[in-house]
Amino acid sequence: MTSTAKVFLITGVSSGLGRAFAATALDAGHTVVGTVRKDADAEAFTALHPERAHARLLDVTDDVAVLAVTSEVEKTIGPVDVLIANAGYGLEGTFEETSLTELRAQFDVNVFGAAATVQAVLPYMRERRRGHILAVTSMGGLTSFPGVSAYCGSKYALEGILEAVGKEVSGFGIHVTAIEPGSFRTDWAGRSMVRAPRTVPDYDELFEPIRAARQTASGQQLGNPAKAATALLRIIDEPTPPSHLVLGSDALRLVRAGRDAVDRDLDTWEDLTLSTDHTP
Repeated sequence: MTSTAKVFLITGVSSGLGRAFAATALDAGHTVVGTVRKDADAEAFTALHPERAHARLLDVTDDVAVLAVTSEVEKTIGPVDVLIANAGYGLEGTFEETSLTELRAQFDVNVFGAAATVQAVLPYMRERRRGHILAVTSMGGLTSFPGVSAYCGSKYALEGILEAVGKEVSGFGIHVTAIEPGSFRTDWAGRSMVRAPRTVPDYDELFEPIRAARQTASGQQLGNPAKAATALLRIIDEPTPPSHLVLGSDALRLVRAGRDAVDRDLDTWEDLTLSTDHTP
């Protein structure tokens, strides 16, 4: 039991990291409002704790519903101290083979769904001058990988929003943290992954081994969701929590490699970069 119990609002708690975050927060004595898409998932979530687990049916792409649920939670459960915008899914496929319809759907959930939830809680947190907003992006929001271009694009977009929002609201006592997991033993690469159909044989040599490796690794990933949830709760009680929390040894290695590549470009092309300023 923690010394200060909080009210959490967590989207997407039916499985995976969202479920782990919610269960760990409940075990620590917090109250958790978890959103799901199905009645059966709502019943299963409420069963985790008869008094402190509250399920709400919500499609995060429904802006009006997001606002309504947030308002109702504030009135009936209590002030939301912590938001974890977790709802999202993976879209696998090379960019050329990914339809714009699939791309828009990916952004609708991963970017606009999270953004709607953040916007919904901000007025309440700003008025109270306190709160912590967290959103699950990905190591693919800080470095990119072939075969998941749409997914990485959605997570890069969310990263940019969160980082800027954090700077906007820091004066109101509101913390904003992007959570960047690596590969965890969840359903992300299984039933939660949408796979664009293959249509261009030229990508076979590059992409087929990537797809096969991801399917083989599903269920064998390094990351432990329960340990990720423990790490998340650790920063909730920090007076100065991080703006970015990378989770997993694979994520740390790959994000560092990606940032090193950017630094190399900056160094290599520094003279050309500086040549574009007006000269005195």
